[in-house]
Amino acid sequence: MKRRIASLVVLSAALLLSTAALAQTQNKFAYVDMQRALDQIDEGKAIKAELKAEFDKKQAELDKKQEELKKEYTSLDALAREGVVSPDKLREKQMDLERRVKEVTQYWQEAQKALSERERQATQSLFIRMSGIVQAIAQSEGFSFVFERAALAYAPESQDITSELVRKYNAKYPAKGSAASKAKNDAKK
Repeated sequence: MKRRIASLVVLSAALLLSTAALAQTQNKFAYVDMQRALDQIDEGKAIKAELKAEFDKKQAELDKKQEELKKEYTSLDALAREGVVSPDKLREKQMDLERRVKEVTQYWQEAQKALSERERQATQSLFIRMSGIVQAIAQSEGFSFVFERAALAYAPESQDITSELVRKYNAKYPAKGSAASKAKNDAKK
């Protein structure tokens, strides 16, 4: 009987050790939706609002220039129909108008390119910061792998760490001028 109990104790200990070893070799997985996080972090929202304001300003400038060109084109067209302007003078004005249309088009293309580049740089900077936080979360939670949501066909919601990423990012990098940042500063005073 004592041998049987001793055997059961040894067998139980072996099972516990093998279960512990198995638990150590099992990998924990999580995923994060970086695009959703970018849209939800305060700094991302602030950058997006700033870029939208700049885009709207450029769009208003473009609209104004286009309206001016339309008025000049209408005026030139009326002068041509009435025959008030000589053909040479008409061609000269048409060429000047075409040149200005090209300038406006080039201005708009350059403005869009500059805004796109600013957005790319800001987004890249935010993604680098977010990646560092994802790594810290993975280490603290014991995740072996953290995948990008876009690369997964399916993953359970329980493995999504996006909200935690957003919370930790906002705590570590409060957006300048955001309401949350102002409230924190006021609370410190």
